[in-house]
Amino acid sequence: MKRLAIPIAEGKLSEFFGQCSYFEIFEIDKAYVKSSRIDFPQLKDIIQLPEWIASIGITDVVTFKIDKRIVNLFGNHKINLFIGIRKITSNEIIKKYLEGTLISDESIISEITSERE
Repeated sequence: MKRLAIPIAEGKLSEFFGQCSYFEIFEIDKAYVKSSRIDFPQLKDIIQLPEWIASIGITDVVTFKIDKRIVNLFGNHKINLFIGIRKITSNEIIKKYLEGTLISDESIISEITSERE
């Protein structure tokens, strides 16, 4: 079973991971969505998000851009990141995820990892 978290702002994937209005969380069993819900984490710092996401059993996170300081924190929790995904609706993201066509954008990954501290 997979659990996918999508940060949402204005009805679409949030441009920046930590600046979303809420998270849509999908529980996926094989090739279908078993359940979905919305969650509003009450955290003060973006650094706390990976731990919170791990604590609710998330296996995969979709984002457009993400602060490079927290990328390794997701890795420490063995959470897969899809980075550089176009800012589309969660329904479109889920469709691509289930089809196996949700692929990280290497140019966005390079942009994030080459940003100056």
